[in-house]
Amino acid sequence: MGLSILRVAGNLAWIMGPAIGGFLAATSYLLLFILDAITSLITAVIVYKLVPETKPKAPEEQRQETILETLAGYRVVMGDKVYVAFLITSMLMLIVYQQMYNTLSVFLRDVHGVSTQGYGFILSLDAGTVVLFQFWVTRRIKKYAPMLMMAIGTAFYLVGFTMYGFVSTYILFVIAILLITVGEMIVTPVGQALVAHFAPKDMRGRYMAFFALSWTIPAAVGPWAAGLIMDNYDPNWVWYAAGIISAVAIAGFCALYLITRPRLVEREDQREAE
Repeated sequence: MGLSILRVAGNLAWIMGPAIGGFLAATSYLLLFILDAITSLITAVIVYKLVPETKPKAPEEQRQETILETLAGYRVVMGDKVYVAFLITSMLMLIVYQQMYNTLSVFLRDVHGVSTQGYGFILSLDAGTVVLFQFWVTRRIKKYAPMLMMAIGTAFYLVGFTMYGFVSTYILFVIAILLITVGEMIVTPVGQALVAHFAPKDMRGRYMAFFALSWTIPAAVGPWAAGLIMDNYDPNWVWYAAGIISAVAIAGFCALYLITRPRLVEREDQREAE
């Protein structure tokens, strides 16, 4: 549930931030950046004063870990073949998901003549839906196997993103983004929670670092690959390819469900015992 709270807060900021920023920018860009600096400073003070440190205290006699030992710890993560398979499958899914924030705007403008305001409404609808329904979705899915939820969420991506290659009216674009948003509300918190389930207690930071990398690589590769397709082929092939990649990811998550079920159940029992 904590991850869902973070998502709701982030999407509230996504809705409010551009509106406030646009108003301030119309008045003065200098004022915009001054207030941005002030709010950042206030946030830093709040975190420093009110948010408790969660890092376990090491014994005073414990020596500092060397760089080589740190790298050796990352080798342990890379040796977790099932977790690496989960990251690779997630990257396939995220290559598709990243298209919403870059390729989609160019596609809707150049192919269908959708205005910047029209695309902005689509993103605002996505964020608003998350704010309204994320808690409800999280409560409904928490009793189900997480890998199956990843597969189901990716299935919503498959339908939603593939629709953009076949439909041409704005109302259907809106329906497509709503399907994508449902998938997003499932896979994002579940994916983050899965990292904690995979990781031993003393290696959660390293596991999370690799999970963050699994977001960074698709953010770089996805727009580049989509740009190549749009420049050299029928732009609709971006969305056909998104559907194919999503299908591969769904198959991967289903296979991982069969492989990881005993391990995740054991980790969940350990967490409850703690």
